[in-house]
Amino acid sequence: MQTASVFSFHGGIHPPENKTQSLRLPLGRPSLPTELVLPLGQHIGQSSRPLVNIGDKVLKGQTIAINNGFLSSFLHAPTSGTIKAIEERPIAHPSGLSDVCIVIAPDGEEKWSTLTPLQDWNTLSKTDVLAYLAEMGIVGMGGAGFPTQVKLQGAHKHPLTHFIINAAECEPYITADDMLIREKTIELVLGIEALQHLVEAEQVIIGIEDNKPTAIAALNKVLSDRLSNIKVAVVPTKYPSGGEKQLIQLLTGKEVPSGQYPADIGILCQNVGTCVAVHDAIHLGQPLISRFTTLTGDALKAPQNVEVLLGTPIQHLLNYAENDSKKLKRLVMGGPMMGFTLDSANVPIVKTSNCVLAASKKELPQPAPEQACIRCGMCEQACPASLLPQQLLWFSKSQELEKAEHYNLFDCIECGACSYVCPSSIPLVQYYRHTKSSIREAREAAVKSDLAKQRFEARKARQDAEAAEKEAKRLARQKASASKSSETKKVAPKAAPAAAATTATPAGDDSKKLKIDLAIAKTKLKKLQKQLLEAQENEHTEEINTLQLQTSAQEKAVALLEEQLANAVASAPAPTPKAPASDELKKAKVDVALSGTKLKKAQKQLAESPDDAELQAKVAGFEKELADAQARLSKLSADAPASSTAATSAAPKAAVSDELKKAKVDVALLGVKLKKTQKQLAESPDDAELQAKVAGFEKELNDAQARLATLTDQAPAAQPAAANAGDELKKLKIDTAIAKAAVKKVEKALKKAEDLNSPELDTIRQQLKDAQQRADDLEKALANPNTTAPSATPTASSAPAPSQQANADKQRKIDLAIAKAAVKKAEKGILVLQEQGQDQAQIEASGLPDKLSAARAKLADLEAKGESPAATPNNAETTTAAPDEAALKAEQIKKQKIAAALAKAQINKLTKRLADSPQDADSIQLEITAAKQKQQDAEAQLTQLQLAQVTPSQDNTQENR
Repeated sequence: MQTASVFSFHGGIHPPENKTQSLRLPLGRPSLPTELVLPLGQHIGQSSRPLVNIGDKVLKGQTIAINNGFLSSFLHAPTSGTIKAIEERPIAHPSGLSDVCIVIAPDGEEKWSTLTPLQDWNTLSKTDVLAYLAEMGIVGMGGAGFPTQVKLQGAHKHPLTHFIINAAECEPYITADDMLIREKTIELVLGIEALQHLVEAEQVIIGIEDNKPTAIAALNKVLSDRLSNIKVAVVPTKYPSGGEKQLIQLLTGKEVPSGQYPADIGILCQNVGTCVAVHDAIHLGQPLISRFTTLTGDALKAPQNVEVLLGTPIQHLLNYAENDSKKLKRLVMGGPMMGFTLDSANVPIVKTSNCVLAASKKELPQPAPEQACIRCGMCEQACPASLLPQQLLWFSKSQELEKAEHYNLFDCIECGACSYVCPSSIPLVQYYRHTKSSIREAREAAVKSDLAKQRFEARKARQDAEAAEKEAKRLARQKASASKSSETKKVAPKAAPAAAATTATPAGDDSKKLKIDLAIAKTKLKKLQKQLLEAQENEHTEEINTLQLQTSAQEKAVALLEEQLANAVASAPAPTPKAPASDELKKAKVDVALSGTKLKKAQKQLAESPDDAELQAKVAGFEKELADAQARLSKLSADAPASSTAATSAAPKAAVSDELKKAKVDVALLGVKLKKTQKQLAESPDDAELQAKVAGFEKELNDAQARLATLTDQAPAAQPAAANAGDELKKLKIDTAIAKAAVKKVEKALKKAEDLNSPELDTIRQQLKDAQQRADDLEKALANPNTTAPSATPTASSAPAPSQQANADKQRKIDLAIAKAAVKKAEKGILVLQEQGQDQAQIEASGLPDKLSAARAKLADLEAKGESPAATPNNAETTTAAPDEAALKAEQIKKQKIAAALAKAQINKLTKRLADSPQDADSIQLEITAAKQKQQDAEAQLTQLQLAQVTPSQDNTQENR
């Protein structure tokens, strides 16, 4: 026998052991209960699938449920008897919920089924031995019940350096493994040797705490007698040294990385109970139907360890250990650190039940109320996983799931050491469990969302494929019918070429369909490969085999489709030689357009940042690309066949038309920009930057207008008659639409005048009648385009106004707008000072009255200049009079709106003052009355102006049209 080195791990605590109480009596064997309740989910993974029905007779050791997937296990009858029920019963679980159970009524005969030990286990293949262990229902008996065959299969991913047998049993009160080692030492060693044959590790170490001297002595004796190379490592008593990762660190000095398993670093762990179960299965042929369990606690008069059949109700064991119901305050499955409270004693013993703790009130008192964290750091010092419990607590409370995961929350083994040392009595483990469940739910929701997205994409791809297939069939039918009709018109000698042409169509359609099917198949293959990769990364062994089969089948389908497509392409007729030249010409035109767009964009950016060297280089590069593209386009156009003479002859006209359209668009855009900037300048007349922008836009607009005039002169003098007729018809439609809109406006104005009982009702009714008459005439003319329109469009001016005069008029309008804005600004400032309660002296001191006087004088001067007779023709006066009058009306409406809004604001302000200062109610009420009168006057004037605006006189309407 050899001894192994012992290392240490971070943290850990030393709670009271309380192990001697259950070791005073020898191993007990309770009698058969009246019924055995066997849950189908006694292990991690999917629940087992029952093989029996109600009323069936079963023998001891007979299989009553088989595995239901890769991560599942078998279940056997612990005794002979009759299947009493298959129903939901309460089970030992923290949730207190029920699960499907097989209920057996024992017959007391204890009759075994036929046992088949695995005599030649050391000569059989490892796969056969693992399959045999799976049929025997062997699972991990010291932790969460992980199926043993699955764990052993995972161990073959990497060569094993250490095979560790966990005999530490660090949890207080629990002594089941200690008693098992004492009673079944030779069986334990033989089971370890069988497992070592399967895993072929370099070293085998039994890790056991130094508080088990009797078990250590028994192990040393058996190993010495057998001259075994199995090592025994006696580790110091410290909780939780029995944790898998902590025991690995104690015995090897290696730390399992976050998110990995011990097998990833060449280490495998098994519990002593699992090793004894392996021995019983291989050497005796007995499945896992019983286990060693500790019965302890102050409420039991005879605490002890028992070998109990699976499915035995806990109440039966409490009666066997002489339970004192008056003392029993809390029933716990497991130990006081990692166990959970049971709501009922009618739950059964399962494969992972190592202890039943019947505690009194003094033994396990109620936890103290939770208090605020004092940041003492004791939890961090006690954590055996080297985590930061305080940070994890904050993330758990604030539901910051990503941060909790980033701080390795899932490395927490939920040992309870942090809660044990916390002076604020914070139930840290409960917070961590809740956060883990929230993260798992979020992951499941994300997976469901991805699956839904995949289903949607697959459905859309299927619909697209079906639509493409329908379209291909439609085109095939269309071409077939066209070729059939042409055949009837052709003479007999030409029938053969036509038939050849029609036979080429299905081949093209088949090729298109194959391309669509191949694209869909490749998409499915990519998705399957992605799912397979994710399953391999997450070690979802149940999904890996299924996905591998699906991926292989999809790869074969893709290869078959590619072969069919290659054959279809090879058999297809050669394309006509004219298509490439046409495609190249189109591509060259597209390249020229794209290069021109890029160049314009870069030039615009360079205009904003003229010193940017990178932009200058870009512009130079785009200019070179554009020149190359234009040269290539010119070459391809020159090489084009002569049959396109008509198209090329029409090209210059199209180019001229395009340039003319572009010039018109430039003029319109620059006009919009200029108006917008002028409006901004009117609001801020002192802004030098806006003044510079206005001057720049005016210069650009003059240039654009000059270019438009040049292109207009270059345009052909005579347009086709059809085009003129089309223009007249288009103009007639526009006139009709405008007339209808005018009718609607007058109708609205009439309705509003009737509501207000306006004195202008008769005038508005006459205007409505005239507008309706004009709309009817235009509709008749539109229905009969050959007749003359009811009103001829006004003749164009004999000559356009000089650009200098237009610029002078624009500048005068800008100055006029700036002056009006200055007047408004001064008036508004004075009004604000008056509302603030300042007297006339304070207002004059502010300088606003002087500014107002100066602005009014400037405005009067500009208006006087505008009223002076202009040296323009009468038609120009007619053209400009209507916009000036409309602008004046709009300005008046805006003034009245502002006056009404200011009066309303004044009323609200006075009302608030009245509520705050009831002692001044009389004076404030007078002010409110005056303000309301002012508001009514402003609204009345506003209504009159709006009516006048929407109901222009017939003369003005005719003149504007």
